[in-house]
Amino acid sequence: MSLTRRTDPPDARQPLVYAVDDEPVLLDFAEVALQVAGFRVRKFNDPQIALETFLSARTKPVLLVTDYAMGKMNGLELIEKCKQAQPALKAILVSGTAGAEILLQAPVQVERYLSKPYAAETLAEAARKVLAG
Repeated sequence: MSLTRRTDPPDARQPLVYAVDDEPVLLDFAEVALQVAGFRVRKFNDPQIALETFLSARTKPVLLVTDYAMGKMNGLELIEKCKQAQPALKAILVSGTAGAEILLQAPVQVERYLSKPYAAETLAEAARKVLAG
């Protein structure tokens, strides 16, 4: 799969995904992987800004892809706060520091866990599967 950016403007019918990671290179990687797979992406390197944007947005994302370890707020906290406002939201948690076992005690349902580093197609396929139900 080629990771070239789409030059077409985003289509409002494409599912909207929020990508959150405090590592700019990894955030850009996730953005491109999801765009190539046909998603509209809004990216955030600060989980607090992502949450504020989520809460005030008219059009909410259908999927949240977030890193776990981000300083001010971890990915599980972000998922929990977003799902309180929109229970139907789906979430993928990614981490290079914690294993999937963190989901065992999670206070909120996380649909999928991915370990960093991951391949672009792995993220795209996980997003498609999570949204397909």
